[in-house]
Amino acid sequence: MSDPFFFGYGSLVNRSTHSYPRAARATVTGWAREWKKSKLRRVAFLTAVEAHGEEIDGLIAAVPGADWVALDERERAYDRLPVAQIRHAHPPLPDIQIYRARADHIEHETGEHVMLQSYIDVVVQGYLREFGVEGADRFFATTHGWDMPICRDRENPVYPRHQRLTTEERDFVDDRLVRLGAAFTDRRP
Repeated sequence: MSDPFFFGYGSLVNRSTHSYPRAARATVTGWAREWKKSKLRRVAFLTAVEAHGEEIDGLIAAVPGADWVALDERERAYDRLPVAQIRHAHPPLPDIQIYRARADHIEHETGEHVMLQSYIDVVVQGYLREFGVEGADRFFATTHGWDMPICRDRENPVYPRHQRLTTEERDFVDDRLVRLGAAFTDRRP
């Protein structure tokens, strides 16, 4: 029996945040990526959402021995679902899963939620390293929900899997956030 794979579309694209083997770039169809407010804390998180006609780039990687325990714990606010339409250069894979935020963890009311700059940094660093500038620009273009303020936590990160960015990576992230018209705040969650 072959190992199952996950499709990562956020921090899991950054190989520095995990050690899952046999990782490869991939594109999933029928899904989009969106920032959502969490009921668990006053921060936003990325989730995949079903979206007919849309597609997003990401990374697939093996889950050796189908041991989902550690990854499911990392993604505990998410449900794991099968992916139907995906393109990748890996040999055929029978089982690829994607994580979607659990409905009971999404806050729909107005609140003081922020996106974490340290989280955005990790995700974009992964896209830059896997897909280059063009792919990182696609990340910004195909991600919805950029309407929450961004907490400037880069120097004192809140995000537990934060990474140090190169000067070029940091400048890229900052430039793209300015282009989006992002609002920044010093308010920490």
